[in-house]
Amino acid sequence: MEIKKNDDIQLDIESMTSEGSAVGHYRGLAVFVRGAVPGDKIIAHVIKTSKRYAVATLKEIIKKSLRRINSDCPVSSKCGGCSFRNMTYAEELKYKKSRVEDAVKRIGHLNVPVNDVVGADEIDGYRNKAQYPVTISDGELFAGFYAYKSHRIIPCNSCRLQPKEFEQCIDAFSQWVEKNNITSYDENTGRGLLRHIYLRKAFGTGEIMACAVINGNTLPDYDYLAEMLSAVSGMKSICYNINRDRTNVILGSETVTVWGSDNITDVLLGKKFVISPNSFYQVNHNQCEKLYSVAKEYAALTGSETLIDLYCGAGTIGLTMSDDVSRLIGVEVVPQAIENAKINAELNGVQNAEFYCGDAFDLAKKLKSEEIQPDVIVLDPPRKGCQKELFDVIDSMSPQRIVYVSCDSATLARDLALLAEKNYITQKITPVDMFPRTPHVETVVQLVRKTPDTYIDITVDTDELDLTSSEAKATYDEIKDYIFDKHCVKVSSLYIAQIKQKHGIIERDCYNNSKEDNQKQPQCPPEKVKLIEEALRHFKMIS
Repeated sequence: MEIKKNDDIQLDIESMTSEGSAVGHYRGLAVFVRGAVPGDKIIAHVIKTSKRYAVATLKEIIKKSLRRINSDCPVSSKCGGCSFRNMTYAEELKYKKSRVEDAVKRIGHLNVPVNDVVGADEIDGYRNKAQYPVTISDGELFAGFYAYKSHRIIPCNSCRLQPKEFEQCIDAFSQWVEKNNITSYDENTGRGLLRHIYLRKAFGTGEIMACAVINGNTLPDYDYLAEMLSAVSGMKSICYNINRDRTNVILGSETVTVWGSDNITDVLLGKKFVISPNSFYQVNHNQCEKLYSVAKEYAALTGSETLIDLYCGAGTIGLTMSDDVSRLIGVEVVPQAIENAKINAELNGVQNAEFYCGDAFDLAKKLKSEEIQPDVIVLDPPRKGCQKELFDVIDSMSPQRIVYVSCDSATLARDLALLAEKNYITQKITPVDMFPRTPHVETVVQLVRKTPDTYIDITVDTDELDLTSSEAKATYDEIKDYIFDKHCVKVSSLYIAQIKQKHGIIERDCYNNSKEDNQKQPQCPPEKVKLIEEALRHFKMIS
């Protein structure tokens, strides 16, 4: 019997997805459930079905997992932020490590051990930035965060991930809203004034910035708002940002300061960094110091190196290494970030750094044409990873080491496989938990350039192994994992063998040949034929 919407089904929760949903299987179909924990036995209420998977809500816990704890946040089951608030932190770190391990092996096809995750000393109150969407009803301000995969606001003035000062800032905004009959922005109509409340804290100095993002040109009664906000300890900058576009982008291009400084300043690994409303800056100060320390260790600097920091942002990674290199070159596509990087270099008296604004690929080519020879390249790309063609340029520049910092283990693993083709060996992999209680994990990787002394070329005659080159490309488990990960569909070894035989890939008798002439084998269904052929093409076993 097929699973249908509104069915109540019993599930044993087996694992977690990269987005923090729990996974169980019902009659072979993957079912995703928010709020469950691996090891739970539950009753799930189905809210969506498809041929490949179903989505359900947690209705009842029949048997609690040993990994489960009681959530200490009243809205964690509704908010889209914390996925692990009901799981022990030790188990959360194990999950994050396994997620990186899985990506490296399955997507990167690399047999490289992954170090334990560098955990956080503090798992609450660590975020140095909050972007609260708001709604105002009868003069009362409701600020919070979006529900999972929606734009429905879950009110939460006192988020456990934010510092206490942010709650005080929300209270100040509430008084200003009530006094001035402020309206909230409506995405459907494009009307209303207040869109977001945007807060930042520099944990190294205690300085705070408060910014109202508005759908207008001026901020009503900003003197009163400044009076309320300036009472918050550490307040250094009060401003408003103008965003009149019909877009989901939070900040507009123009920011007006109404009290205090235009920026706040943080201290990271002994270096000062200016933070503006538009600056990219890691959200966890203490874990960022650990992350950059691992990156510096992997760079293995001696003081004589030329280091190119691609995707450098405001220059934070490169500048924390500047004392240990001869020359630092930073590249970033965002103009404001490059201006911040130059200010940060000047602020710290760094004289061996230069920063260029432009696309990483284009500027890497330009640096190559100028015959700049880097010893180390640092990569810290956005979630989508690096442009494939960039690796051709990097390879031609022949750096001895690459330090790759990634916020997405899947695109990281893909890029590590591409770098392996360019003679770069992945040596060390260390995840760092930048975002405790959420499903995200940052990873630092050290790659070294292969030299003739680091490998031996051995020629193996595959005929002697009774194995074709196509067969050698992927194991049955790898093919199964690829299909299940992408389509949530299970296929058997027998079906894979049938399709490999169809395409002329030699198979052993144990997979394809019946031991009895009259024995009938089940044949692979057409829909699974397509999935297996897709996997074989992915592994370049067929064209």
